[in-house]
Amino acid sequence: MQEIKVLSPTAILGYGFPVESFQNGLAQHPDFIAVDAGSTDPGPYYLGAGVSFTDREAVKRDLKLILKAGKELGIPVLIGSAGGSGANEHLAWNEEIVKEIAQEENLNIKTAIITAEIPKTEILKKYEEGKIKPLPPAGEILREDIENTSRIVAQMGIEPIIDALNNDVDLVLAGRAFDPTVFAAPCIKAGFPQGLALHMGKILECASIAATPGSGSDCMLGTLRHDCFILEALNPNRRCTVTSIAAHTLYEKNNPYKLHGPGGIIDLEQTQFTQLDDRRVKVTGSQFIPSPEYTIKLEGAKKTGYRTISIAGTRDPIMIAQIDEIISEIKNMVRHNFSHIKNDEYQILFSIYGKNGVMGKLEPKKDIIPHELGVIIEVVAKTQEMANTICSFTRSSMLHYGYPGRIATAGNLAFRYSPSDIPAGEVYEFSIYHLLTVNDPKEYFPITIKTIKGSE
Repeated sequence: MQEIKVLSPTAILGYGFPVESFQNGLAQHPDFIAVDAGSTDPGPYYLGAGVSFTDREAVKRDLKLILKAGKELGIPVLIGSAGGSGANEHLAWNEEIVKEIAQEENLNIKTAIITAEIPKTEILKKYEEGKIKPLPPAGEILREDIENTSRIVAQMGIEPIIDALNNDVDLVLAGRAFDPTVFAAPCIKAGFPQGLALHMGKILECASIAATPGSGSDCMLGTLRHDCFILEALNPNRRCTVTSIAAHTLYEKNNPYKLHGPGGIIDLEQTQFTQLDDRRVKVTGSQFIPSPEYTIKLEGAKKTGYRTISIAGTRDPIMIAQIDEIISEIKNMVRHNFSHIKNDEYQILFSIYGKNGVMGKLEPKKDIIPHELGVIIEVVAKTQEMANTICSFTRSSMLHYGYPGRIATAGNLAFRYSPSDIPAGEVYEFSIYHLLTVNDPKEYFPITIKTIKGSE
């Protein structure tokens, strides 16, 4: 086999793609279709709560087109980090969508389901054995971190996916997976170099984000050979350039030449990018270096409380000039008014857009005085009722606070919404973001083979 082609329809399953771009990719006779379905970018809530950050109807739309194409061409479809976070509930959610599509389109889909959720009892055992270590910037893991975590997943490497493909399946539905693996595993199974396959997968998992102009809702084609891979945007309004592909290679890496993953490192020291024509880029030289120990990344989230927010704005230059002092006084008023509530039972957080709402304390432009500010009051508390109460008092206190130099006697803030206070429900934080050393790369990723039938 001289080359292998992979069609990447979209950056995340459910983000959409133009049918025309998809058809352009199918016309080039890909050997398989792969798509990443998950990320930690939306934060810990979705893992902790067991829900998807992508919309169900949007996922179903994308997946129907992809599964029908896979069956028509007789090629496998691979989905990584199904349901967004890749835990058991996310896998089940995605599987239900596949069942609906099978029924509606009368498809029989032989499916390999690979789970990636690990019981807390097993993680506690590995903790006691000293098999879990920090992944900076996370610190040392504590027993209570594990005990308080809602669910724990591990990022699988290529090995479980290759095992699944050995069953001649139509669909691989994988739990949490290292992003490049669903793109790289079929290539490595076919005998292509691991470094090139993983590097190509690293770019294809974001589809046309790596093109110019970039988009997470458009298709990309990767062609892997034994000495290189070639990337091509499938929308005629986009193109791959050396700059766009090299820039995306730097994406999500703390070292421009090294990308750590399960079992080793993608080494980019010798990587070269060549513009083949106006639309395609060739990449050579990427190597895979196995690690002395095989480690997999663990992700876990724990519930820390409940959130209520209030969104407001101000255009008073007198208030804007002393906003930090006003916020400090408002927090003091809340503490005094609710002195019977322990300080560790709630947090009051202000985000001031127009000043430092994006960067916070890291904002380098300290001296700019804007003409208006957006004010987000956020309260995280032990219960939803407490969060509602503290947010309500904070909002009303800021609305009517008599700051020095104030001229108006009406409200200080303008509220975009009524009701002004919005209960936002459960709050989660990442409690586990660590590495687990394993003897067997497939140990925690059992495979179930089943045929999802469109007709009996």
